[in-house]
Amino acid sequence: MANRPEGATGFLAHRGLIAFATGAAMAEAGLLIAFAPAARALAPQVTAVPPLAVFHDLRWLYSAQRSWLEFTLLLAGLVLARSAVNAVLVRLAWPAAGRAPAPLAALRCALGFTVFACLLISPVASLALGVAILPFSWPFLATLPVMLLIALPISHGGMASAWWQRLPSPTAGGWLLADFAVLSVAAAVTGQLPIAAAVPVAGLAGLVNARAWYGLTAVVARAPAAHGSGLLARLHSIPSVPLAMVAAIAVVILAIRLVFLVGVPAVHATQGGPGSGTAAVGSVAVAQQAAISPSHPQWSRRPPVLVVPGFGSYCCSHGQSLARAMPNTLVQTFSYRGLDRAGNPLPYGPADSNLPLPVLGDRIAAQVWRLHAKTGRRVDVVAESEGTLGVYAMLALHPHVPLGTVVLLSPIVAPGQASYPVGGGSAELPGSELQGVVWFVGGLSPFGTSGAQTLIGSVNQVGARFAAQAARHHQLRWMALVPLADAVTLPTCSLPPNVLVVPALHGSLLGDQAALGMVRDFLTHQRVARTQGLRTTAQIVAAAASAWRIPLATTPSPPCPR
Repeated sequence: MANRPEGATGFLAHRGLIAFATGAAMAEAGLLIAFAPAARALAPQVTAVPPLAVFHDLRWLYSAQRSWLEFTLLLAGLVLARSAVNAVLVRLAWPAAGRAPAPLAALRCALGFTVFACLLISPVASLALGVAILPFSWPFLATLPVMLLIALPISHGGMASAWWQRLPSPTAGGWLLADFAVLSVAAAVTGQLPIAAAVPVAGLAGLVNARAWYGLTAVVARAPAAHGSGLLARLHSIPSVPLAMVAAIAVVILAIRLVFLVGVPAVHATQGGPGSGTAAVGSVAVAQQAAISPSHPQWSRRPPVLVVPGFGSYCCSHGQSLARAMPNTLVQTFSYRGLDRAGNPLPYGPADSNLPLPVLGDRIAAQVWRLHAKTGRRVDVVAESEGTLGVYAMLALHPHVPLGTVVLLSPIVAPGQASYPVGGGSAELPGSELQGVVWFVGGLSPFGTSGAQTLIGSVNQVGARFAAQAARHHQLRWMALVPLADAVTLPTCSLPPNVLVVPALHGSLLGDQAALGMVRDFLTHQRVARTQGLRTTAQIVAAAASAWRIPLATTPSPPCPR
């Protein structure tokens, strides 16, 4: 009987497991409604299967600034509390026909797993912190697969002694993936219902957690033990889980390298590549000088447009597509290196866009003033990705800059939702770990080990303040086009009416003809087509993704209304 699965009533007979898993999830939901309503989607994860629960705990630990003493004490308390909860759940979930581990043995096993899982998952939690600081879809879309790739080989972790010597069965991995899917759905439902609904939704998700725990422990309880001293016994003594983790890390490194080898050259080819930067600047500068000469009075009919491309771009042809869509408009591309003495944009490469926000805001303002001086008109700005952060900085530092209309493409919505402490005796581990991850990924990319560290550090310190100050410029006419892929980093709230969602990836809209048509219509005061279905989809996706982001006490404003 011990080696056979129990009948359909087996799980329902574990009333203690069901009560504990659902009760704890509902209790956390109630606490979050009272003290951190924006984070209520994380509540069911308190009793999730072991790897997902550790990811839940680490994100709470990384979500606030603390002193070294507080950080150390909280980390120790987190490890002990998680180990105790997992030990209780293992014993409550153990099949009735089997012999559950003794309390001390279960706690010792859970403690070893929790420490091991924290070490493995902490870089992913630091990456989640980075997404909260600089929220856009690419790092978030990398975070979840990496987290699951780490979690699958340890899905059975801490449930029996020597768990690290044997890889989990496909059934165990299936229960982890099923729990992940249900927790995502629960977050999506929670985001669409009134705040109080988070408690019953958490209870239902906790019931699924209990079933996943029961399924996992049944698999572990049925697993045959290794006996004897032959070759089979020696094979069972090999630490399979650590070897699987090494393989998983190798797969992650290879995947990152392939993304940059395959994706970045294609982007560079469409932008002209590094070797064509000077030639592009020369042709663009000549065209612009001719365009604003007295022999071209037609340029004065419409405001000039400054196009600010995103991180890792090359100078200076990004505005050409928009110029073709608006043939009677002077369109100039911003240079991250600034202007020469003649007022022309300097050529630049990908590394030049790694700037602190105050410098970026100053340089955009300088180019806006230059265009205004030459044309005598207010300047429209079309900015993409990092360029939108520069627009926030410009509006905060230069509130009287002569702007007309602002269009944000792939905007960084609500930067600085979380932060890590800098100096002052605070615990710098989350920030240092994030910098290490950025350094590592940058080393695999064409941008070098510095990556975007300067930009991220600047957004960490002043990004949220600049965005809030820029939002006070209500007199500006503006529109934001958000790619559907970026919905995974949007706040869980109703977006302002001038935020439109388009089917695209982050950072691709300056080359998207449909998006440029919407930009043209907006700049020329024509009716812009609305995509209400995509807007609803984006809000559902944002709610589902909130289950796997850094928890926030309240939704960021802007853009969410208070």
